Amino acid sequence: MIIFPAIDLKDGKCVRLSQGKFESVTTYSEDPLKIAKRFKEEGAQWLHVVDLDGARMGSPQAVNLQVVRQIVRQVGLPVQFGGGVRNGEVVERMLNVGVTRVVVGTAVAQNDQLAQGLFTVYGDKVAVGVDAKEGLVAIHGWQQTTGEPAGRFVGKMALLGAKRFIFTDVARDGMLQGVNEPALADIARCAGALPVIASGGVSGPNDISTLVVLARQCPNIEGVIIGKALYAGAITLKSALDLALGG
Repeated sequence: MIIFPAIDLKDGKCVRLSQGKFESVTTYSEDPLKIAKRFKEEGAQWLHVVDLDGARMGSPQAVNLQVVRQIVRQVGLPVQFGGGVRNGEVVERMLNVGVTRVVVGTAVAQNDQLAQGLFTVYGDKVAVGVDAKEGLVAIHGWQQTTGEPAGRFVGKMALLGAKRFIFTDVARDGMLQGVNEPALADIARCAGALPVIASGGVSGPNDISTLVVLARQCPNIEGVIIGKALYAGAITLKSALDLALGG
C-alpha cells in the first residue's frame, strides 16, 4: 500500500482544513518546501499536493503554483496534484510544471464529454477525485453537491475511461475520526479493477492497519493519503510506511 503524505496549500503556506471548511484552517508551516523535503527524508515515495485556494476559486493560484514548482524541482518525488483543475488546459499546464498525476473532480463531475476526453488524452496521468458528502458527490471545493451518489459516479467514470480514483469522505477529512471503511469498500467495488486511493479521516496507526486488511479484501485499494494525522503527531510517516508494508 502506498502512503501519500499530504501538503495542502493556502496563500503559499502548508495548512489543514477541517471538513474542507476555510473558516477552520490551521497553519502548520510557512515553508511547504521544507515539509516536502522532510517527507522525502522520512521515506515517502509520493507527495499529494492540493491548492486549496485553487479549489475554491476554480483555477490554480499563482502563489501556490510557485510552491508546487519548487517542490517538483527540488524534492525529486512524484507529485499528485489537485485543486482547481477544471479543464484540459490546466491539466496540461500542471503536467508541464512537472507534476506526475493531476486530480480532476468538479470538471468531470459536471461534464461527461470533458471527462472522456481527458481520460483519452491523458490516461493514467489523470485521477478522478471522488469527494463524497453524505454519500453524494461534492464539487467546487466541497461547497456544493451534485446530488449524484458517489458509487454511481465512479461506475460512470469507469465506463468513460477513468484509470484511477481518489475517494474522500468529506465529513471525516481533517477530523481524525477514522476512515469510513464501508464507504471506501463500496467505492472500491464500484471501481471494479481500477485502483482507488483512500483519503480523509486517518487518525493513527490503527487506521493504516484497517486499510491494509481491507485492501486484502479489495485489492484495488492501492494507497492512502494522510494529512492532519501526520501534522498533529497522531502517527509518524515512518510508522505509516512500516504498517503499509503489510498491504
